[in-house]
Amino acid sequence: MAGKIKITVIKRLNPASVFGVNIPKDPTTGKAFEVCSMFKEGQEFIAENGEMPTGFCTWAWHDIYKDLSVLLFGGDFPWVGTGIMYTCCTDGTRPVTFKLERLKE
Repeated sequence: MAGKIKITVIKRLNPASVFGVNIPKDPTTGKAFEVCSMFKEGQEFIAENGEMPTGFCTWAWHDIYKDLSVLLFGGDFPWVGTGIMYTCCTDGTRPVTFKLERLKE
């Protein structure tokens, strides 16, 4: 597996936009969940040879890896375009949307 995929953070979803005033609470702190603190909108990472970039959230990595692998092996998602895909992590309380782009060598 050789190649590079650029991962761009598109949006961090605010739990209030889904749950309104009934935002679930973190059982470890008792506080309402807030937007994901691991990423910032516009942040970019480069995944080389299918390896997780330094500083990337492990949970999100496992969620987006299937789509990243398709691009890495030269596949495409025809409903999105050539060499790109939009995907997200599966954290239901504070998901993050990413854009994946296959980079030319």
